[in-house]
Amino acid sequence: MSSPAAPPSPVESESRIAALDVARGLALFGILLMNITAFGLPWAYGDPTNFGGSEGADLWAWLITTVGFEGTQRGLFSLLFGAGLAILADSLERSGRANAHDVFLRRNYWLVLFGIIHSYILLWTGEILYYYGATVLFVYGFRNARPRTLITLAAGGLLLGAAWSGVEARKALKTHAEFVVADSARAAGDSLSKEQRSAIEAWEKVVKSAKPDSAKLQEEIDAKQGSYWDVLVFQAPQNMHFQSWWFYRYFFDIWSMMLLGIALYRTGVITAQRSTGPYLLMVVLGYGVGLTVNVMEARHILAEQFSVLSFKRTAVTYDVGRLAMTLGHLGLIMLYCRATWWQGLRRALAAVGRMAFSNYIATSIVCALIFYGFGFGLYAQLARHQLYYVVAGIWIAQLIVSPLWLARYRFGPLEYVWRWLTYQERPRFRGPASGSA
Repeated sequence: MSSPAAPPSPVESESRIAALDVARGLALFGILLMNITAFGLPWAYGDPTNFGGSEGADLWAWLITTVGFEGTQRGLFSLLFGAGLAILADSLERSGRANAHDVFLRRNYWLVLFGIIHSYILLWTGEILYYYGATVLFVYGFRNARPRTLITLAAGGLLLGAAWSGVEARKALKTHAEFVVADSARAAGDSLSKEQRSAIEAWEKVVKSAKPDSAKLQEEIDAKQGSYWDVLVFQAPQNMHFQSWWFYRYFFDIWSMMLLGIALYRTGVITAQRSTGPYLLMVVLGYGVGLTVNVMEARHILAEQFSVLSFKRTAVTYDVGRLAMTLGHLGLIMLYCRATWWQGLRRALAAVGRMAFSNYIATSIVCALIFYGFGFGLYAQLARHQLYYVVAGIWIAQLIVSPLWLARYRFGPLEYVWRWLTYQERPRFRGPASGSA
């Protein structure tokens, strides 16, 4: 009788691919670039008129992030997560381990739990680990599909997500149209029917949900500037909403991008193994379409002075611009990974990417201490553009600390714990990380 196979071991750092680490590091930076307004300001992520300033440098901060990065960083992260799934699956299957599926499931069950801890205990409502750990369970079965099949499935899923957005936008526009008719009747002094009163109430509810009044803003400010318990109690209902409804709403988005990430890994696109031409084409087409759509949307919103209706109208084309910009960013990152300049920066970014889990959680802890009341209490105290000084400081710190850490240890601290829990064996921790990056 043959002896039982040894338990699977972690994917060693030597097998990691430098381009993926660099892309992951840049995506991590981009996530903070977008999330910082949610960390530091109430209701200001998409609408700068709600809080934090909407003129001068503050307006430019909104414009640059909205046109250049909105929705693209979670897109990149989803692509990279899909590629990482393929790498892990290939390694486990090559090892011939009978319990490879168990390893994969444990890995993502733990990720879901980390996501719950991140949101409820570490107080970050914008956390993404929960969604990735749950969604990837529906991706694993497609890991060996042909790239063409993966791309077709991904396109179908993205179309479903875009259709959902379109239905929501159309519903909002219909609500506004009914409101206009009813409001005109009200202004003329006509007696309103039940349907007209409902139409007015429906649109006012939409406006209130997008542009809260001063009392609603102050309620959030008071909670975030309070004690740890105050923040936890205030955010718990939001976390419950995000980890239920948000998961269903954006499932096809994340699922599709993961499938596309596997396809791009199988074809060598996301590992910088293709020639320069395809990446240039991604940049030209991605930015050509994405910037055109995003600039048109931003101009419309500005012309309408950030009205709720302007945001609802631009939601119709949102996914077109976002997805195109994501592919443009990916092409540019791969060109950078193929270049010979700024190699020191590239190595530092790769180190940040290798420690993406640890750096992601560390960012939440640092920002909680900076902004919430149990720390420095800077929530709602900085203008929008000033938040990016915090972003730059965290970027610089991670570019310095990550290479220094990996010079002494093989994994980031949370990566080490995650691997230990996943493989049920303790990996070697001390010793410099090695590999292509």
